[in-house]
Amino acid sequence: MKTNKKWLLMVLAFVLSVFLAACASEPEEDSSSASGGETPSESGDQGGDLIIATDSDAVSLDPHMTNDTPSANVRINIYDNLVTQDENMELQPSLAESWEQIDETTWEFKLREGVTFHDGTEFNAEVVKANIERILDPEIGAAVLFMYNMVTEVQVVDDYTVRFITEYPFAPLPAHLAHPGGQMISKELIEEDYAAIESGEQPGSVINANPVGTGPFIFEEWKNGQSVTLVNNENYWDEPALLDSVTFNVVPEDLTRISELTTGNAHITTPLSPSDVAQVEGTDGMHVQRQESSSLAYIGFNMDKEPFDDVRVRQAISMAIDKEQIINGIYDGAGIPANGPLAPGIFGHDETLNGLEYNVEEAKNLLAEAGYEDGFSATIWTNDDRQRVDTATNVQAQLAEIGIDLEVEILEWGAMLDQTANGEHEMMVFGWTTVTGDADNGLYPLFHSDNLGTPGNRTFTVDEELDKYLDEARQTADPEARKELYSQAQEKLVELAPFAYLLHQEYLLGVRDEVKNLSQLPTQLLQLKEVYIEE
Repeated sequence: MKTNKKWLLMVLAFVLSVFLAACASEPEEDSSSASGGETPSESGDQGGDLIIATDSDAVSLDPHMTNDTPSANVRINIYDNLVTQDENMELQPSLAESWEQIDETTWEFKLREGVTFHDGTEFNAEVVKANIERILDPEIGAAVLFMYNMVTEVQVVDDYTVRFITEYPFAPLPAHLAHPGGQMISKELIEEDYAAIESGEQPGSVINANPVGTGPFIFEEWKNGQSVTLVNNENYWDEPALLDSVTFNVVPEDLTRISELTTGNAHITTPLSPSDVAQVEGTDGMHVQRQESSSLAYIGFNMDKEPFDDVRVRQAISMAIDKEQIINGIYDGAGIPANGPLAPGIFGHDETLNGLEYNVEEAKNLLAEAGYEDGFSATIWTNDDRQRVDTATNVQAQLAEIGIDLEVEILEWGAMLDQTANGEHEMMVFGWTTVTGDADNGLYPLFHSDNLGTPGNRTFTVDEELDKYLDEARQTADPEARKELYSQAQEKLVELAPFAYLLHQEYLLGVRDEVKNLSQLPTQLLQLKEVYIEE
């Protein structure tokens, strides 16, 4: 099919050239449809088959069932949200053209008309209602329930107007609807999935096998553990994407991804290891793309297991880790130290927060107070991301100085998610991205006692005072009052030390020069709609 398509394009190009030669007085065709950044050269094609070498496979293509970045990076192209974010994390219309808060607990959204799903069905208010009700359905067990559990009712006002009724005032609701978990699935597919559940299938099995959204690309194939391929949605409601297809190839090894980039077998490698930056920058035809992030890299402790149920042990480990070693030695300076869980630029970030200082002697004293003067043995888990493996190894060496004997265990990404959600770990090297740009998303899923396990609280933090701050902050409309509550929450989290807060990293991509108009959000998600490959 691709060969036929290219042949047809060549014929059309020839006919067009003859037509233009005969009508020299006509203006040249406007190339501004490649909006934002570079536009194709007159000789270049608007299209191409983009290949992305990524370190991990998607976990699920059902947006309600998982909350990980590799999955979201694929799904953002298949599905649309009611609300989207620009490069500054500002909210922009998508499937919803506008929204307003009717009263303290009611938000009204006006929906875009004339949008169809990849299966030809219509997008409307009933679709929105079906999606949110599915997330809220206990039978489904949605991983993103924590993002929408304040919603008590979704009201269909008319075909293109929908209202969200919340249990309490919830100012960040539009931002939450921009989260990958708020991507809209075809209502017919949701109904098929429920029918499969009745037949004994797991929730999400139908959607995961053949995802149907309204996005700029259509799902074509998923070779589990190998690749996911998407093709252009020529009937997209907005300007169609320029690329003919996008393939996410799973290449776990950093050096292999660099090799794929060098040979041209891949156009983008994500993530790019900081230690590989010099090689990419020194190779003709390739460059490094950088993006400040809203992320946190951390070491988490399972507070349900000894000795990590003792706050002194957690504080001691945090104080025994020299973050500068990790930032400069492993990330080559591509990051800034983290004093707490929120990156600068996130609403609610406390610039005055003082984290636990690096102090090996005080760390030894705390361990002795906790009854571990001679240290102890433990296991730290990581997936096979090079920075995380190197971080685990570095921390292993640093903690040996205070008598802690760490074993490093490397898990496959999906297994890492499942087993840490089940609380099988002791320590873990992990990360979190505050996708909404609001502190609620950076704190509530990670530390509230309602979200133990899969939703994000993999440290099994349970603290009434902290819960109170987080609950009040998400129920308060006044921005300044919210900021104060989040400052108190961050101070409490420094004290509790469920994490050793390491750094807010800079995202790095290796990109071939022929790839044009590529951008990446501070959430790490790639923006591919305007991308094309210049021949």
